[in-house]
Amino acid sequence: MRQTSTAPRNNKLKPSSNLIMNGSVRVRVIRTLLAIQNGQSLSSVLDPLLNSLHDGDKGFAHALLLTTLRQWHALARLLDTLADNPIDEVEVRTTIQVGLVQLLYLEVADHAAIHETVEAAKEIEFAHSTGLVNAILRKVAKNPSKFRKKCDKKHSLPNWLAYQLKQDWSEQYDELTQGLRQPAPMFLRVNSAVTSVEDYQHALDGAEIDADIVELTTGFKVANSPESATPTTLLTKGLRLHQSTAVNALPEFALGVASVQDMHAQLAAPIINKALMAKLSAENNSAESANTDNDSAESNNNELHILDACAAPGGKLAHWLELISANDESSLFHVKQDDAETSPETANIKVTAIDNEAPRIERIRENLQRLNLSQHDLQQADNSIALNIVCADATRWQHGKNKKAATNEPVFDAILLDSPCTATGVIRRHPDISILRTEEDIEQTALLQADILHNLWPQLKAGGYLLYVTCSILKQENVEQMQDFITHHNDAVAIEFTEDCSWGIEQAIGRQCLPIDSASGDGFYYALLHKTAE
Repeated sequence: MRQTSTAPRNNKLKPSSNLIMNGSVRVRVIRTLLAIQNGQSLSSVLDPLLNSLHDGDKGFAHALLLTTLRQWHALARLLDTLADNPIDEVEVRTTIQVGLVQLLYLEVADHAAIHETVEAAKEIEFAHSTGLVNAILRKVAKNPSKFRKKCDKKHSLPNWLAYQLKQDWSEQYDELTQGLRQPAPMFLRVNSAVTSVEDYQHALDGAEIDADIVELTTGFKVANSPESATPTTLLTKGLRLHQSTAVNALPEFALGVASVQDMHAQLAAPIINKALMAKLSAENNSAESANTDNDSAESNNNELHILDACAAPGGKLAHWLELISANDESSLFHVKQDDAETSPETANIKVTAIDNEAPRIERIRENLQRLNLSQHDLQQADNSIALNIVCADATRWQHGKNKKAATNEPVFDAILLDSPCTATGVIRRHPDISILRTEEDIEQTALLQADILHNLWPQLKAGGYLLYVTCSILKQENVEQMQDFITHHNDAVAIEFTEDCSWGIEQAIGRQCLPIDSASGDGFYYALLHKTAE
């Protein structure tokens, strides 16, 4: 999934990577925060910051940066009440907020927090502000619990986003806005083609890494025919670590046995895979009832084409490939072998993955390489999976030779659309989002999503399924987008998620996960669409 981005807010703030990597730890964090306010993402500046520090300083710098970002807007409002006059200089405000975090959230000793932050103001060439910085921090240090309660009382979001969440989620608003201020837990997906969740949990125990098994049940009704649908359920298992852990400490991580992936993100591949299996079963039943000849039935069963659109960084794609490759009931080959005329050796599953930026395509390839799911690895396997990764714009891309046609040919049996979004559901992991996003981004993103849906839907075969996924918690990008789409597409039917679902909140179409529980996954939206014959 590609998050939408915004332009820099203040052209005066241009701290270079060289500046970020110079100075004390606090100075480097301040300069990193200035870079983020200038439009750079946390993911682009975090590694340069940490790599510039001694190992003993990395933990403090990481905590200082992430905590400041999580509490950013609440700290800004608190700062406005502490100053006698408005503070307009962004560098001074940032420096004071870094000092406040040390006193209120990181429990740094008062003298150290105040002295080092004042020195940081001098080092970034704002020595004229040291008196102000010192006075505000000393005032807070006299009664930190009072100011911490004041800072925690309300949300730490831009007001426009808080207002929109109030409109969308009035019942969950308080829990939701407080939940977005907390760190997210670390989840692992276990490669089911290699080992089980239970066995990997045992391996973690051996490495003295504590983890709990998390089970999520999904229920939905799959179409057997235009007139009937059958309830089906599936169980998704993952692991939640008690504490975040460096991936190089995870057993056999480099060998592809496990991947870091949010628990709610782990729902995507099983849902679309189950829907695709339902399509195959429906086609088999239809062929049998119609006494279709063997050659035609074999063609139906042996040729599948699936698409992962907006696939980077490749986590959901890898999960889908793992499920396809697994030798269990989740595998498409399990369904195929129900037909005596079909064997895994003759099955042919064509997987296409697209994303619109070359560096992101490279990221997909790197992730698949670690998991032994690269194009070469799949070609060497016995299950005849052909993978094609394409750098293309999902609003215009068309499969095959039909690129110039006004209407795309239906090619795909199933599409996983991990749609671009404002990523408001992953603010816990990427707290810079609350700084970088603007209210205007919502409308622009919704238009982009609609363009992608409009381009991909004609390429889905009748009887096929499209799973629409976002990591947003804004209804305009989610359920409202789906309602508008179905209104304008008579051949699109929303598949009902049943009461068996142990995750998310039921919507008019689809289900919405909210990042409320500190032990649960991120904010994801899921809608499953079935394409009928017109």
